[in-house]
Amino acid sequence: MSTMKWMTIDEMNTGVPLPGGYRLQLLGRAEIGDVIDSVAAWYPDISVGGASCHLRDDYLATRVSLAAEEEKDVLVVLIKRGDALAGLFSCERDRDTLALYARLAVIAPHHRGARLGHACIVLAECLARHMGMGMIYGMATLKIPHVQIAFEALGWRLIGIAPGFDREMVAPGVVKRVYEAVYAKVLVAQADLLQPHTRNLTPCTRRFFCALFPDQALSC
Repeated sequence: MSTMKWMTIDEMNTGVPLPGGYRLQLLGRAEIGDVIDSVAAWYPDISVGGASCHLRDDYLATRVSLAAEEEKDVLVVLIKRGDALAGLFSCERDRDTLALYARLAVIAPHHRGARLGHACIVLAECLARHMGMGMIYGMATLKIPHVQIAFEALGWRLIGIAPGFDREMVAPGVVKRVYEAVYAKVLVAQADLLQPHTRNLTPCTRRFFCALFPDQALSC
C-alpha cells in the first residue's frame, strides 16, 4: 500500500497564498460541533445530498484525518482569520486510482469576496501534487457560476455535466436532484496517458471525446 501522506499544515500555509490575516488549520476533534453549526448556517442547501456528511458528527469524528490523530483518507482544512472560522475545504484521496476528489469548499458569507474559494482549489492541487496523484476532480453547481469560474481560471477542464448527480434543497422544504458540472485536471505528463483508439469508440463517444479534448489526437 502507498505510504502517501497529507501535507503538514505548515506546508499548506507555505504553499497556498491567502489574503492577509488568514491561515489554514486542520480540523480538530474539539471543533467539530462549532464547524457543523457554522456550515449549516452558511450553506443550508447541503442539509441533504452528498455534502451533508459534513453536518454529521459521526462522519467528521470517524472518517476525517483530525489534527494530531491517525491519518485517514478524508481531509478537512479550516480557514481561520484570527480565531474566527472563515471557511472550510474538504477532499478525499483514492489510493488505488491516485486521484483526489475536491469534495467541498464553503466560505462564511462575510468572508466571501476574499477569494478564499479560489485558494481552496489551489490547495487541492498542492495536496494532489504532494502525494503524486495523477488527477484531481470536483463538482460545480449550475445554480451560480462562481465555482465554475474559479475552476476554469486555474486550468481545470470541464469534462461533463452530471444530470441528477446530487440532491439539494432548492427552496425551504423543497429537495430536487440537480445538474452539476464535472471539472478535472490531469497532473501527469501527456506521455503517461493512453490515447483511445478510434475503433473502440462509438460515433457518439468519438464526437464527445473530440468536443471535450480537441487538442488530443485519437489513435487510428
